[in-house]
Amino acid sequence: MKYQKVIPGRFLSRANRFIAQCEIDGVIETVHVKNTGRLKELLVPGVPVYLELSDNPARKTRYSLIAVEKGERIVNIDSNAPNKVAVEALKEGSLQLTGMPDIDLIRPEYRYGKSRFDIYLEGGGQKALMEIKGVTLEKDGIAMFPDAPTERGVKHVHELIAARKEGYMAYILFVIQMKKLRCFMPNDETHRAFGDALRLAENNDVKILAYDCNVEHDGFTIAEPVRVVL
Repeated sequence: MKYQKVIPGRFLSRANRFIAQCEIDGVIETVHVKNTGRLKELLVPGVPVYLELSDNPARKTRYSLIAVEKGERIVNIDSNAPNKVAVEALKEGSLQLTGMPDIDLIRPEYRYGKSRFDIYLEGGGQKALMEIKGVTLEKDGIAMFPDAPTERGVKHVHELIAARKEGYMAYILFVIQMKKLRCFMPNDETHRAFGDALRLAENNDVKILAYDCNVEHDGFTIAEPVRVVL
């Protein structure tokens, strides 16, 4: 996945979940933040950031904040991007799914039960549902999710368990929007119920996957599997 017209800047402050102040070429700009998560460990005053310039003259903000430098890493924070790179990887065959060696159909945004899942798949006579979670939180080389309580996330996990019992293959894919991780773990300290739901899902044959990403300032791709520790 590649962005268009990406430029460097410096993060200054965040007014709310959607808006931040950044310095770009010596000018302070109000920018759109493409992630409503807390991101407190990333959005530190003075940190180098990367922004995409919009071609839409009707937008209230000219720039969108898409990536942040954290030490030697570039961390992509675009919450819309994990779905896109997952679809790209599935189409290219770089993301292999246990139980579905051949994929004939990939359909984004599929409603099942009371939830809308990120991807519906068909292949080899098998149907599957996949929920995708972007991961930006890292502590001591461990990727963690969520960074804030997510009742919606818990609901999706339980719906996937129900789908698996009805014969669907079911996958939860954590797209870790950075490199150099030791493992992935649920963030029980922030939301124990989500971690418990993941453990229940694994016990009910829902496949839980985590992949890191090769991240550059102007894009990223899914790279390699990361060990999941529940």
